[in-house]
Amino acid sequence: MDCIFCKIVAGAIPSKKVFEDERLYAFSDIDPKAPVHILVIPKQHIAALAHATAGDREMLGHLLGTAADIAATEGLNKGYRVVINNGPDGGQTVDHLHLHLLGGRAMHWPPG
Repeated sequence: MDCIFCKIVAGAIPSKKVFEDERLYAFSDIDPKAPVHILVIPKQHIAALAHATAGDREMLGHLLGTAADIAATEGLNKGYRVVINNGPDGGQTVDHLHLHLLGGRAMHWPPG
């Protein structure tokens, strides 16, 4: 298993867990870009959003819904940003589908 996120899910690499259920795992980013920066990942390895299949759609909805739940728990009532980078040109640096939940400050546009 070469995937760093799969190793985090398996407990081989420590993380600061924020949320876990049977399908998803969420943890604090080690290089935060905002006061709150949480990664939400499926436990099943999917390399990128572009690799998700029709069978993954229910999990993708759960991924977004869980991000909203975590934002509420984190007190991000003034707003937050949800980002999914896809592929090298999209800024994806870990080949495991993941969602960035960013908040705790005003976000600016364009992002990059």
